Amino acid sequence: MGLKAALPKYEIYFYNTVLCLAMFWATSWIFEVSSSSANRKTFKTSVKPGWYYFGRKMETADFEWLMWFSTFRDHIIFALSGHVLFAKICSMLAPQYRSLVYMVYGLLAVWTSMGWTYVTLILSHCILLYSISLVKIRWLCFVTGLCTLATFKCEPFISWQAGFVEGDFELRPVFFYGGCGFTIMRCMSFALENCERKDGNYNILELLKYNFYLPFFYFGPIMTFDKFYVQVNRCDLTRKEREMWNINLHGVIHLIVIIVVDILFHFMYILTIPTDLKLMKHLSDWALVGLAYFNLVYDWVKAAVMFGVINTVSRLDHLDPPKPPKCITMLYVFAETHFDRGINDWLCKYVYNYLGGKHENMVEELVATLCTFGITILWLGPCQVVLVWAFLNCFGLNFELWTGKFFSVEPFSSFEMAMSEAMSRRIRAIFNTFNFWSIVLYNILALNSLDFAKLVAKRLLLKGFPITTIIVMFVTYCLIQVIKEQERRQALIDDPDPLPPAPPPNGEFKT
Repeated sequence: MGLKAALPKYEIYFYNTVLCLAMFWATSWIFEVSSSSANRKTFKTSVKPGWYYFGRKMETADFEWLMWFSTFRDHIIFALSGHVLFAKICSMLAPQYRSLVYMVYGLLAVWTSMGWTYVTLILSHCILLYSISLVKIRWLCFVTGLCTLATFKCEPFISWQAGFVEGDFELRPVFFYGGCGFTIMRCMSFALENCERKDGNYNILELLKYNFYLPFFYFGPIMTFDKFYVQVNRCDLTRKEREMWNINLHGVIHLIVIIVVDILFHFMYILTIPTDLKLMKHLSDWALVGLAYFNLVYDWVKAAVMFGVINTVSRLDHLDPPKPPKCITMLYVFAETHFDRGINDWLCKYVYNYLGGKHENMVEELVATLCTFGITILWLGPCQVVLVWAFLNCFGLNFELWTGKFFSVEPFSSFEMAMSEAMSRRIRAIFNTFNFWSIVLYNILALNSLDFAKLVAKRLLLKGFPITTIIVMFVTYCLIQVIKEQERRQALIDDPDPLPPAPPPNGEFKT
């Protein structure tokens, strides 16, 4: 079945209607629970007085969101504004030196915020991996990079390296781990690209320009060295038609989303409620299922906005950064599941695609996924939740391949060929429905807790069976069909069907 398989319009309208009603119903349950539980003792640390205009308490459970858009908003705006200002001046006066200006400004900003000893620590890692890259042995670069990354995940190496940071401000741990972690991944990208280079080696100055580009330094996203090198050294800085309009539009959209999320924090405490298991056990099935879904949607919104702000700055620098992650609402296959497209691109380029080839051989695919999730575990930090999350997602990715292989042989392939494209799309959507909830349950493990995931699964599959299970799966089926319809329309835009041949003119006879 192709992406262009269409369903009747009335059927699509029905799916959209069911989906909207279900979303409204789940939202109303969460709003009711949030309103009635605002004064609970367990909510005191994360639900505090909000905006005066609403007269309601506001959820403050997400440290990252508060850091970016409340507590340290002015500091971040000041640092990024300075970068944009100096970058613009350099682009106008001496565009050939703009990458050098990016590096100098980023180096000074890191020095100012974390101290010269921290800069020394970062430079030592850069020099180490640069030296290894000169040998041009791919596996050695990988081993060195992963061992270096591991030193930030286990004692006594963490404490020893953390001693290089001066000062005792609130963002110190965030900047330390963010800057060091992303530095190692960038240095590994540089080293692996240097191994692929046939003639000579890249200069260490190129590594420093790549690593100390301030918008990407502390929080990512990761842009592989080959793309960064080509784009940052491009001298032609002319923009495409309406490019600045699109950049400004994205900036306005991000601002609107930030305001909308802050408003919703006054009415829906989706991050605080899952921490109170006593309250969770008394919630309705709809409230519980809605919480699981909205938690993933919020995490995507947060990632899209934070990366979007950084990407807007980098686009002003004439770069093409990694796109924001794909919305969880649009995911129904494990192969497209990720919350950080930069890390995802890095892993696909250097591990998953490199080892998996065309992803047709099941043994190669298993080795590729095991290695990919092994590095992901090291990146996130080994712990019980991360190990369980990695195992389940690795299994899901391989199970998709096994299932696809199984149903591509006879007699199943003949059955699908015999049915219409619309019926094939409906049957596939049924299987995708179960896949969708597997993705949701597996990922709320990492975003919330194992207890929350177990409670949702138990209520959805056991206690709620059969009524809740059937209703939720049907609503999810409607969601999958809405997603497939959007994919169909996009496929028609990207690859339009050929026009039918023009009719012969009057008086012309066919022979």
